[in-house]
Amino acid sequence: MSLPLEGLKVLAFEQYGAGPFGSQYLSDLGAEVIKIEPAGTDGDYLRALGPYFIDEERNSASSIFFQALNRNKKSITLNILSVEGKEILGKLVKTSDAVCNNLRGDVPEKLGITFDQLKQYNKKIVAAHCSAYGREGPRKNWPGYDYLMQAEAGYFSLTGEPNAPPARFGLSIVDYMAGLTMAFSLVSGVLSARDSGIGRDIDVSLFDTAMFNQSYVAAWTLNSDYKPERLDRSAHPVLVPCQLYKTSDGWIYLMCNKESFWPILCEYIDRKDLGEDKRFLNFKLRQKNRSLITEILDKELSKKSTSEWLKIFAGNVPAAPILDVKSSLQNEFVKERNNIQTITTKNKKNISLLKTPIRFDTENHVDKTAPELGEHNEEIFTKLGYSIEDINLLKNKDII
Repeated sequence: MSLPLEGLKVLAFEQYGAGPFGSQYLSDLGAEVIKIEPAGTDGDYLRALGPYFIDEERNSASSIFFQALNRNKKSITLNILSVEGKEILGKLVKTSDAVCNNLRGDVPEKLGITFDQLKQYNKKIVAAHCSAYGREGPRKNWPGYDYLMQAEAGYFSLTGEPNAPPARFGLSIVDYMAGLTMAFSLVSGVLSARDSGIGRDIDVSLFDTAMFNQSYVAAWTLNSDYKPERLDRSAHPVLVPCQLYKTSDGWIYLMCNKESFWPILCEYIDRKDLGEDKRFLNFKLRQKNRSLITEILDKELSKKSTSEWLKIFAGNVPAAPILDVKSSLQNEFVKERNNIQTITTKNKKNISLLKTPIRFDTENHVDKTAPELGEHNEEIFTKLGYSIEDINLLKNKDII
């Protein structure tokens, strides 16, 4: 079977995290994603970002950071601000479905990559933008990054222990969510354009995504007297038990987020009486008695190790161990799920990367490592009708 997005062609003006993360979903699913990087530069900022490189190769694609976000893509170099560069861009757009970027809000128009500027070449083109604060309004020319969004969108106030300083989320989750949202909106726009014959601009911003991720917490806050707060042991605001508990050798996280799990938990820790205790009969009562439940469960769970409890609870009580990143990657279940793959570079170096979380049937598909800067210039430009002599001339003129 072919990959789900084979036949989709996307031009990507992207750098750093959000854009590349989102477009990698597209390339992993079979889309032809062509990174267009400025001629005469070092390209995507991530290409040079360390501190870890593939066996210290130090070519334009040896950064492991870059490899983690640019698998299965192609790269060309092009000065789209030059007259000849604009002509080449027009030819690329003519045969493409979408153009995406994660540039500052005022930059796409300056580069000429909005729908109104590109529709002269292809009226069905979709222009998907992933900016920091949007392409309109007082912040359109502001640079912006993940942690800034977390700070302003309330994440810091919700993360960490109550008496500790405000804390960010451990990963660049806003970048990842915004990139994925951009990828989803791009595919949605292409579906619409194929049906209607007309493309459009589609806008996603880190800030809007960060705010939207507040979800039900925002809905509670907007429509009630609920006041979000940080709770001990990473507890859920209303569902109990749902937090960290002590075991004989560390911690375990229980997440009994349905009423039915409470009596089951009580049975598996040999405290069936707790399931019938009038103080703990429902979520509201258990929330009221959260501290008492914590004290009781700490005592009972401390009788065995985390691994022993996980074997006892398996498939019956929602529970998880507390692992660091390295331990999580060595998790036996990760091996069973085949989440990690080894990809070989053109220089015969192996690199281990996580697979896309989207599972689909394919025949003999092998992921490719991220491209070197301009690696596909000859391939792409010859398809547009340029000869090798033309390409060399364009290169000498710093057009590509």
